[in-house]
Amino acid sequence: MNLEKKVNLGELFDPRASLSISEHHRPHWSQAGAIVFLTFRAKDSIPRDVLQRWEREKNEWIVRHAHADPPWRNALPTLSPDLRNRFKKEFNRCREDFLDTCHGACVLRRPVLAKIVADSLLYFDGVRYRMGDFIVMPNHVHLMASFASEDSMGAQCDSWLHFTAMKINSHLGQKGKFWQQEPFDHLVRSPEQYQYLRRYIRDNGAKAKLQKDEFLYRRYEP
Repeated sequence: MNLEKKVNLGELFDPRASLSISEHHRPHWSQAGAIVFLTFRAKDSIPRDVLQRWEREKNEWIVRHAHADPPWRNALPTLSPDLRNRFKKEFNRCREDFLDTCHGACVLRRPVLAKIVADSLLYFDGVRYRMGDFIVMPNHVHLMASFASEDSMGAQCDSWLHFTAMKINSHLGQKGKFWQQEPFDHLVRSPEQYQYLRRYIRDNGAKAKLQKDEFLYRRYEP
């Protein structure tokens, strides 16, 4: 183990080490022991017209900045690392800023429902994964965790989403999908980024101008 690549929650992403890449609507990178920043969002948290506008803006960005042909999903892997990072930073910020407007039913504002999510995240902590900081916002969740194997992240995310959706729907007396099924994930690449993301999670409730009882924040203490 490279001690320079380790933070107390786990290891930092090592581009020279083995990793797993899976893709559905977007690529998902996982690496054994590496810290990952994950975002789950409620299905109604971003309206379809907003998503469609972002698709147009992403294609326009690719043409304007990279002089490449759309669709952006095909063009993005061909870009330089610097351009890819600029693209991801810009549109990740759009997503995070919109989530903080608390669109949709925002039922996780209710402490009893936020606790269902928090209890699920902590249930196998230290057994299947190591859970770091997390925050349950009214319509989304941010967390940092590390997983023992490359394959376990996806399976565990599916488990969290399925179990919490079932419990929340039962509490609300409703059926159907609760979560958008494909979480956003990012492997943490430096100690500075790790600390930045910890601050981002800590400050997310205040940034969205929420009262203390409208979100649930948990700080990881090694």
